[in-house]
Amino acid sequence: MNGRSAHAALPPSLRSSLGPIAGLAALVVLALGVLYAGDGEPGRVDRWVVRPTADSVRPPWRNVALALDFLGEPVGAAMLLVAVVTGCLLLRRPRTAVLAVAGAGLTVGAATLLKSVVGRTIHGDDNLSYPSGHTAFATALALVVALLAVGRLGLARTAGASLALSAALVAGGSMGWAQVALGAHYPTDVLGGWCTALTVVPATAWLIDRWADRLEGRSADRSADPVVTPPAGPIAGPPADAGRQERR
Repeated sequence: MNGRSAHAALPPSLRSSLGPIAGLAALVVLALGVLYAGDGEPGRVDRWVVRPTADSVRPPWRNVALALDFLGEPVGAAMLLVAVVTGCLLLRRPRTAVLAVAGAGLTVGAATLLKSVVGRTIHGDDNLSYPSGHTAFATALALVVALLAVGRLGLARTAGASLALSAALVAGGSMGWAQVALGAHYPTDVLGGWCTALTVVPATAWLIDRWADRLEGRSADRSADPVVTPPAGPIAGPPADAGRQERR
């Protein structure tokens, strides 16, 4: 394993597995967006899971749901992001630190854009719901931490993919439960947010590695260029009259 692959934002062992997963997740986001575009009511799957417009939890579980929800709000999200970025820098993984900021930011940005495009609402026309931005953020950050762990531990394809998907499932499932339990989102909104992160984060990690490899390659090429020294001039001989002076 060379220096570049050891510090890659997307570990080489996961490139062949997370690529198809990201593509499949993108199809799920698109399909759900088309299916629920402009709706303001729970779908059949939503009704089968839980009644999402009802306050279905009571203390102490409601307190747990509120705590999880806080981690998706601006202040809580910023705290989590700073902690992850700090950990990446302490472990000397600058690419992963960039991924934490760019991956989470692009994931939330994509979720916000999709909300406006799809136009699905809950509790009134002013509350856009698809996909869940809280779930997308939590899943994205968990994926970043999982990719860091896979690279540090040098896990192979199967073990690495299992760790990444498990982390995404735990984080996204926990935040998604809180959103549904608090009546903020439909279950299918949660699925859409989860798949949004699975789409955006691997693609962002791949782009970061491509960009960083090019920069490192240019730096290596510059340092490998031979240093051209100017040719030395003719060696000056003794003055022409030196011999005459000695003979005298």
